[in-house]
Amino acid sequence: MKYRPLGKTGMEVSELSFGTWAIGGSWGKTSDEEALKGLEKAMDAGVNFFDTADVYGGGHSEELLAKATKGKEDKIHVATKFCRAGDIHDLNTYSEKAVTDYCEASLKRLERDSLDLFQIHCPPLEILKEGSVFQVLDKLKQQGKIRNYGVSVETVEEGLFCLEQPDVSTLQVIFNIFRQKPLEELFPKAKEQGVGILARVPLASGLLTGKFTTDHQFESDDHRKFNRNGEAFNVGETFGGIEFSKGVELSNQLKWIAEGRGNMTKAALKWILEHDAISSVIPGFKTVKQVEDNLGAVDVKDYSNDEMKKLADFYQNEIHSHIRGPY
Repeated sequence: MKYRPLGKTGMEVSELSFGTWAIGGSWGKTSDEEALKGLEKAMDAGVNFFDTADVYGGGHSEELLAKATKGKEDKIHVATKFCRAGDIHDLNTYSEKAVTDYCEASLKRLERDSLDLFQIHCPPLEILKEGSVFQVLDKLKQQGKIRNYGVSVETVEEGLFCLEQPDVSTLQVIFNIFRQKPLEELFPKAKEQGVGILARVPLASGLLTGKFTTDHQFESDDHRKFNRNGEAFNVGETFGGIEFSKGVELSNQLKWIAEGRGNMTKAALKWILEHDAISSVIPGFKTVKQVEDNLGAVDVKDYSNDEMKKLADFYQNEIHSHIRGPY
């Protein structure tokens, strides 16, 4: 496992880490026992960073991380997020009392004294521009309840605004072969300012594994069913904003990336790791096998310049126009 600086935090994190939305909920059937085995497998392989949120299973993924990292708190870094348990458009959700309550509830579930990284969870741009939430986070940092803070964003515009805030250490963005817009302006500026980038939705909710057919049926409690067209939250969080059947068609056209790289999962994650602005890519998982498969990405062969150009052209010519929602 290789490690990269996580922006201005002073932490060195595994370049391949894991998100815990899937083991918390909203991704169909899960098993806590399997989830804990997966977390253990990841840590045994050198993963030292996990991303979670207070709304993943109503805090369940935070509780699972507490169990998995017990006694390893000084070695395993955990990032969590807040605000989506409330009304994200209401300024009261970002008040000192509300954010402190969110922070303390996460600390309790994670069984930690301080949060390594506390992230605003996809807030509206107008909330970011109002600015008071950053002052609240500065206070929590001074109090020692959090060590660093960042923002998980939906759009490049939001990310660029966050880069103007001096104490934002990290940005979490949707980035994958289907979502390449951050490469144009956001990543160069983040790198220049020493802000870490966490790449989420790296497999486009599974589309880039190449395993789906257009008639695939998802479970009713899986966001890939109930948020397929953005019914519950930003459509970009599900399949990267691409309509499912179109996404299957596009992923089938990308099967060549797996040649010499084992499979599409490893190849798609490796493509993200080719970009040096990335601090860590954070795929999700529900099983030990998925953890093992994702971990394999760090060892597969690099992309050639011609392959990178081919994927950039494919994005511009075949994918870009099919992305729905603001990004």
